[in-house]
Amino acid sequence: MLNLVFKTGAATNSLIRYIGQLTILWSQTVVLALTPSFKGRRSLIQANRIGPGSFIISALVAFFVGMIIALQMAYQMVQLSAEIYIPKIISVALTRELAPVLTALIVAGRIGAGIAAEIGSMTVTEQVDALKAFAVNPVKYLVVPRFLGLIVMLPVLTMLSDIIGIWGGYIICVYKLHISHEMFWKMVFSALAMKDIITGLVKTIFFGMIIAIVGCHQGLNVHGGAEGVGKATTAAVVRSFILIIMTDCLITFIFYFLLNV
Repeated sequence: MLNLVFKTGAATNSLIRYIGQLTILWSQTVVLALTPSFKGRRSLIQANRIGPGSFIISALVAFFVGMIIALQMAYQMVQLSAEIYIPKIISVALTRELAPVLTALIVAGRIGAGIAAEIGSMTVTEQVDALKAFAVNPVKYLVVPRFLGLIVMLPVLTMLSDIIGIWGGYIICVYKLHISHEMFWKMVFSALAMKDIITGLVKTIFFGMIIAIVGCHQGLNVHGGAEGVGKATTAAVVRSFILIIMTDCLITFIFYFLLNV
């Protein structure tokens, strides 16, 4: 029993320290992002890496998720003769929850791992120490461009996923359930409110921060050479996934229950 208490206390202490380290890195990044000189070119390079490279994957996932929602809902709704409401469910579910979260998870797996591996390799080869020796702030030079690139491109990818996912549902609704083209889009636009789209996009800003900060933190704190880089990459992806899901739950609770948006 005493051993369990010690292990629980050690795990809690490690968790608090980790959250504190992420918070410190996030605050430094935000301050440096607002402080001249601005690294606009480096941020654009990172945005170009994040957006076009992740678009095909996120688009495919959103398209098939839209189809899956339509198929699953059709199984129940047809029995109730309520299939006309499926377009509403697809549009709201995608814009509020599924498109932001799935896009963030895809980007975390692709970009978050790459950030941790790239910066981790620089850390173990002492390139980060070289930046410090030349009076270059590693957070300003390495973290800020990735941070800005993610919080700009993730909402863009999410908006595209919203559109493509709804088109995936359109194919099932129109060609399988025989809902007319006009009726499908009428139901979609009657169900969607601006708050649904905005709340989904607000979430992605926080998700982008999480992916950038977690990936950069793992990369900057690599130990143990190539093996350490591999462990940091895996940890960056896993921790980003967990934090994204937790943050999504928290933001949803705040928007729809506390603020009653």
